[in-house]
Amino acid sequence: MEIMNLINTKLMEFEADAYQNGEFIKVTTDDVLGKWSIFFFYPADFSFVCPTELGDVQDHYAALQAIDCEVYSVSTDSHFVHKAWADATDTIGKIQYPMIADPTGKISRFFGVMDEEAGQAYRGSFVVNPRGEIKAYEIHDMGIGRNADELVRKLEAAQFVEEHGDQVCPANWKPGADTIAPSLDLVGKI
Repeated sequence: MEIMNLINTKLMEFEADAYQNGEFIKVTTDDVLGKWSIFFFYPADFSFVCPTELGDVQDHYAALQAIDCEVYSVSTDSHFVHKAWADATDTIGKIQYPMIADPTGKISRFFGVMDEEAGQAYRGSFVVNPRGEIKAYEIHDMGIGRNADELVRKLEAAQFVEEHGDQVCPANWKPGADTIAPSLDLVGKI
């Protein structure tokens, strides 16, 4: 089995239907370029772990927007189902970011999260820079929920490294904490 590495992979060209704030919209690759993005894949609307994750991301949405990031949740459900879920569930009804519909699985396949047997996406989180390059990602099995605090931290670290290419972020780094400037003098000292 060949394992894919998506780091620095450029986004594919796409156009997808989405639901956002009571309206149906289109989201394209061009909409994503020019700012940081998070693609947040989940298995299915009207399920169990998914609303807890999407609600957690919504709780961090203002902070993400403040650091020039847009969130795109993605499932293989249609945009009509996204609307019905938002209408039926308080947790999903409060979501302000676009909920992309991927009923053909094309976007999920590109990101390597499509479970072909289930016809659903695994739980994948992808940090994408303004040029459309994947800079960080994680993929979880269906039953393992994610943590939006860690997703925000990864985005902040990716933004820092992009801005300060001569420095790197150690484990558990948060903005304002010390970074590392790699050098020969540090080899074996950390």
